[in-house]
Amino acid sequence: MGTLANILTLFRLGLLPFIILLLFIPAGWAAWTCLALYIVGAVTDWLDGWAARRYAQTSALGTFLDPISDKIFVVTVLLMLVAVDRVTGVWVLTIIVILVREFLVAGLREFLGPKNIQMPVTPLAKWKTTVQMVATGVMIVAPYIPLGEIVGLLGLTAAATLTVMTGWTYLRTGLAHIRD
Repeated sequence: MGTLANILTLFRLGLLPFIILLLFIPAGWAAWTCLALYIVGAVTDWLDGWAARRYAQTSALGTFLDPISDKIFVVTVLLMLVAVDRVTGVWVLTIIVILVREFLVAGLREFLGPKNIQMPVTPLAKWKTTVQMVATGVMIVAPYIPLGEIVGLLGLTAAATLTVMTGWTYLRTGLAHIRD
């Protein structure tokens, strides 16, 4: 439990109440502070995996907790962008597409895991995550930067497009194993 990787994973979850609170405050300082916390959370997403591999700290708890905390972090921040009207109208569809894919892939992995079938992260999925994280960060501070809203929304659209592409790849792979 007390490995660096697990501590970083739990730390990421611990950032969420502060991110949520700051998003409800309609002030530039709150948005920029929120962005800083979001960046720390995004970096720990990468850092916990690196620490687990580098220091041989992989554990059953970490294997279980890391993907769940990643989903909780992403879903919470995306839903908060909708809740505080950073993403509205038809643009909410980008959030829905991203969330559907997150749950679909998580469900497939959970279903196929006991059958010893792994669905590793693809390079395109890593790009999807990067685009999504950057777009989400831009949306956090969008009201306080020039062209922030359009840049962030176009980024979310690009992330949603990559989400559909990677989701289809995972679904096709998963269905092939389910049929067998």
